[in-house]
Amino acid sequence: MPRSKRDEPNDDPAPDDDIRAPNAFLMMLEGRAPWEMAAMLAALPWLRRQPRGDGHPVLVFPGMGANDFTTAPLRNFLDSLGYVTQSWGQGFNFGPRNGVLTQCAADVREMAQKHGQPVSLIGWSLGGLYAREMAKELPDDTRCVITLGTPFTGHPRATNAWRVFELLSGQSAHDPAMIRRLRTTPPVPTTSIYSKTDGIVAWRCSINPPGPRTENIEVQSSHCGMGMNPLALYAISDRLVQRSSEWQAFDPNGARKWFYRTDAANT
Repeated sequence: MPRSKRDEPNDDPAPDDDIRAPNAFLMMLEGRAPWEMAAMLAALPWLRRQPRGDGHPVLVFPGMGANDFTTAPLRNFLDSLGYVTQSWGQGFNFGPRNGVLTQCAADVREMAQKHGQPVSLIGWSLGGLYAREMAKELPDDTRCVITLGTPFTGHPRATNAWRVFELLSGQSAHDPAMIRRLRTTPPVPTTSIYSKTDGIVAWRCSINPPGPRTENIEVQSSHCGMGMNPLALYAISDRLVQRSSEWQAFDPNGARKWFYRTDAANT
């Protein structure tokens, strides 16, 4: 007698099954992205007065279905602070197809060797998964990881993009082994910047577990505008300016308390 699906063993990771994808209202709020671009342009004089960087290399990964054009504002901002940025250079991000992650690893190694120091990895949405995986594979070549609206925990159905991921990448978003691997925290300082009004990724899918070198920073932002949001850009510059040997979690006190929430602020 054939078994029903209910009788079949299920090795899919069980935690966070109650997380739902953002609702229709939050998806409509993704229309804020052009306004976030305008806000960034208006805030650039203030943003460029942030502390100068030490010139270390930064590799930036775009989100799903996006290319390096979308990360140009972020990279230009970091260049203006003295960092040496590099785009991922693989065209549109259609998922981790054959050769994509191999090229990412080669780029990280090449940048670290060229500049004689580890590379900071920044990834937007799906690009953040690349950043995290590269840090796990190449911890000695990675200075820190910063992700923007990246779904590294929870179930794929807790995003409004999992069907698009499967269509573009040709891969299943329901691979239990892959889900477990993505949930593993990189062995380097790791920051997740997320928004509770993200219309694509359920915010709880972007929460790092507590750890001595992990943190979560909440900003008010859309998913599609996060890489241009001035609050996110400020947080990124604050994270990058730290010495790798003296990393400390983001401080939400003072004037920052009006704009940011962190793990410490929520306790």
